[in-house]
Amino acid sequence: MVTRSNVADGGGFMPEAEFFYFAIPAVIVLGLAKGGFTGLGALGLPLFALGVNPIRAAAVLLPILIIQDVVSILAYRRTWDGGVLRTMLPGAVAGVAIGWWFAASVSVGLVLSAVGAIAIIFGIYRLWRDHWSKDQRGAAWPLWSGGVFGLASGFTSQIAHAGGPPFQMWVMPQRLPRDVFVGTTAIFFAALNWIKVPAYFALGQFTRENMLAALTLAPVAIASSVLGVHLVRRVPPDKFYALVYALLIATGCKLLFDGLN
Repeated sequence: MVTRSNVADGGGFMPEAEFFYFAIPAVIVLGLAKGGFTGLGALGLPLFALGVNPIRAAAVLLPILIIQDVVSILAYRRTWDGGVLRTMLPGAVAGVAIGWWFAASVSVGLVLSAVGAIAIIFGIYRLWRDHWSKDQRGAAWPLWSGGVFGLASGFTSQIAHAGGPPFQMWVMPQRLPRDVFVGTTAIFFAALNWIKVPAYFALGQFTRENMLAALTLAPVAIASSVLGVHLVRRVPPDKFYALVYALLIATGCKLLFDGLN
């Protein structure tokens, strides 16, 4: 949602209730996502942008995401898959760079629509494959495709903080143990969010007003992330992936709706 053509439109700091009506639910959703309900993450910015300038919303959320990353990494620091990170992170770096370079000309609506439609199709297919089809063998993507999905994740994350669906599409078919999947997701996006920091600096989005807004929301960010960690560990492992696929489909519907509008 951040463009080089209108980066100055950051808005002033709004302590009014209207700002927090949209900011607090968005931060809670992101916290639950960071705690392990990864399909919810892409809903944060669209929810925030319902009442706040989307340029400012994206800028305020990046420091919030970095704060929440600390909680999720501490919770899952012993359970992660290094192979996934080595395969996907190089492409993600390139995706962030491409997203920054094309920020002034890329249609955010088109990006959100495409990501949403693909997420819906993928989620339905995987639910059918894993739970309804007689053929339960499944299949992971070829190794080389991890870089492509990493690039897509970095690009959509830079454009609209919506890097979750491409990441999940490549990682979920591998059927990692629940905590390994969540921990790998946490480390990947923690690294990706720091990779995005120079681009946001270059776009002039780290203003005093935006940083004050992020600081005000920090307690909510931490509390919601801790709550997410607690809740996701109460979900039985055999039900976890079905829940994440359902959240992915719901996220895809929201992204498609936002993109078309």
